[in-house]
Amino acid sequence: MNICVFLSAADLDDRYTRPARDFARMLGKAGHTLVWGGSDSGLMKVVADGVQEAGGRLVGVSVDFLSSKARPGADEMVIARDLAERKRLLLEKADAVVIMVGGTGTLDEATEILELKKHGRTLKPVVLLNTAGFYDGLEQQFRRMEEEGFLPRPLSELMYFADEPAAALAYLEEPPAAH
Repeated sequence: MNICVFLSAADLDDRYTRPARDFARMLGKAGHTLVWGGSDSGLMKVVADGVQEAGGRLVGVSVDFLSSKARPGADEMVIARDLAERKRLLLEKADAVVIMVGGTGTLDEATEILELKKHGRTLKPVVLLNTAGFYDGLEQQFRRMEEEGFLPRPLSELMYFADEPAAALAYLEEPPAAH
């Protein structure tokens, strides 16, 4: 399976890097391919290292203005001309999406896939990996959106919330009918 991971390229604390590395190793060991923003820095590097060390493939999609930070030695690396093309290519290459800790870029990518799912434009499973409670507030906001009628579909049809890497991967490996 090609699993797209949206996440930060920042250097982060061990409470975020350790679970990300664990997820990456599980992904690689299971024979999956990482599809990611292509960066060789911060949390993106941690995840790419973990997948590669465990025998998984790396498919990066960088963007022109960040191409100097692209990871050398990826199995495939595409350089998009802008962020919109990058998001489109990441989603095209993915069978599933995992949202890990990140900043505004990660939120932008996350809301785009959720918007596509909301309108029935994709059926790809989406997991929000809520490492160390990072997304507690966002989960609360999504639940409020659902409760107050802002979402035309149940939140459970749009995304799955996982607190641990193993739960995230287990959800993605379930038969599609289970989603």
